[in-house]
Amino acid sequence: MGTEENKALVRRWFEEIDRGNLAVIDELLAEDYVDHNPPLPDLPEGREGVRLASELLLQAFPDAVHVIEEQRAEGDRVLTRVLVRGSFTREFLGFPPSGKPVELRGMAVHRIENGRLAEHWAQVDMLAFAQQLEPDAART
Repeated sequence: MGTEENKALVRRWFEEIDRGNLAVIDELLAEDYVDHNPPLPDLPEGREGVRLASELLLQAFPDAVHVIEEQRAEGDRVLTRVLVRGSFTREFLGFPPSGKPVELRGMAVHRIENGRLAEHWAQVDMLAFAQQLEPDAART
């Protein structure tokens, strides 16, 4: 696959997850998928961890959307600068839901192998994200 096809694969991954299509996990992730920076702690490795994390995130932020701000590709790697927006509607990591919109900014690197996502690395601004999850009373 060329770099444009690799970028399209990553875009499709984000779009399908935003739709709540978790079947895409088995379709687009390699069987031995490695997530070097899982989004949530204490989950299994590989596809099962991605599935559980996706379920929890979709429950807490059901209208979440990934906005791709920039993508670069070279060889088998795709770097995506992304903004995720959603409404906080269910308890998450011990934070009570506020119903308010939240945003998470970050960068993801995916390695593609045989037309599937094989590895993932991410850097996200978890401090800014956690501050948005705090109840208003805690921000005085």
